[in-house]
Amino acid sequence: DSHHAGAAARVFLPAPQRLLGKTPCSMVTCQALATRTAEKILVNEFGGAPFVSTGSPTVSTDPSITERVGVGRALRAAGARRPGRGKTRCVTYAKGLHEVADGVWAYLQPDGGWGWSNAGLVTGDRASLLVDTLFDLRLTGEMLEAMRRVTPAAERIDTVVNTHANGDHCYGNALVAGSDIIASVRCAEEMAQLPPSAMAGVLRSAPALGPAGEFLARIFAPFSFDDIETALPTSTFEGRFDLTVADRPVTLLEVGPAHTAGDVVVHLPDDGVIFTGDILFHGGHPIVWAGPVANWVTACDRVLELDASVIVPGHGPLAAPSAVADLKSYFEFLTTEARLRHDAGMSALEAALDIDLGPYAGWGEAERVVANVRALYRDFGDESPADVVTVMGEMAVLAERRDAST
Repeated sequence: DSHHAGAAARVFLPAPQRLLGKTPCSMVTCQALATRTAEKILVNEFGGAPFVSTGSPTVSTDPSITERVGVGRALRAAGARRPGRGKTRCVTYAKGLHEVADGVWAYLQPDGGWGWSNAGLVTGDRASLLVDTLFDLRLTGEMLEAMRRVTPAAERIDTVVNTHANGDHCYGNALVAGSDIIASVRCAEEMAQLPPSAMAGVLRSAPALGPAGEFLARIFAPFSFDDIETALPTSTFEGRFDLTVADRPVTLLEVGPAHTAGDVVVHLPDDGVIFTGDILFHGGHPIVWAGPVANWVTACDRVLELDASVIVPGHGPLAAPSAVADLKSYFEFLTTEARLRHDAGMSALEAALDIDLGPYAGWGEAERVVANVRALYRDFGDESPADVVTVMGEMAVLAERRDAST
């Protein structure tokens, strides 16, 4: 795959500034799901992608650096706003911690594809807030150890915010189960329906799921979901939640349903930093599991209105606001193209195969276009059945065609 090339990648960020923070809350319960939960669980684990240039890491737990090809622009080239927050510095797209403001870190996992999500840490004095955990216990444990090495505040995580219910943003909660775990009400409800045990069961049943199972087994092969205890939110909110991390303001804004039913972004207003969760897949195709797509476009507008300088996406390298604008344009483009084909009588799959992605052709995980077109068809009133196993099978077909052409 061309987007898995081992090249360094960097973006330019304002030098760290002193951050102010706060913290939220969530709750739920969980249930064991059988193989039939394939449809639900498949709605829960996804990633996006990145793009970019070259440099060396600020703090990295792994020397490996991966570039992903996309239509985005490096942060400096994108004209990122640089208010009086210090000098510009370079941040490499490498696995590990990268300080994006004083006491604020992004934890990046190249290449940002299926399951390779980002997270964040906000600190003040000895207080700490963790934005998301990772897909399994090994990865989450590595991340927490890296955080402890750079700041005493990470010795004990006070608060965790789960931005949404996809397992690659919450299955690692088991390692911070003593923390106050906060999520939106809808996120908490989805987390209860999609525990790690369900994902493990689906993978064991993959051989019986045909092309969808083969695709699922391949993209999630690097992860282990066995023996993960579910740690659900302890507090929940709706709309907006304001908190502090040692006098540093943090605002949680519910912007879903979009990617999932309960998407939340984490805004640090005094530092010009936003953790978007999967509202932004940087350099990779997004995937619409909940929708409607118009809500995701509105979510992009809300993120842009916050006027942040640094955006930490759910997947991919650090970004400027232009990456959010690019994603909004992507959805507007896809809506127009899908509507034309819907009105012409094409099926969603036929439409997805027919659309010329133009400037978005270089984004990773292009197979997700099938899921996104199907979501748009639902928005257009199409009632044709499209269970998640079927959609994953269709994505497998597109992925195979993509791999054959590279």
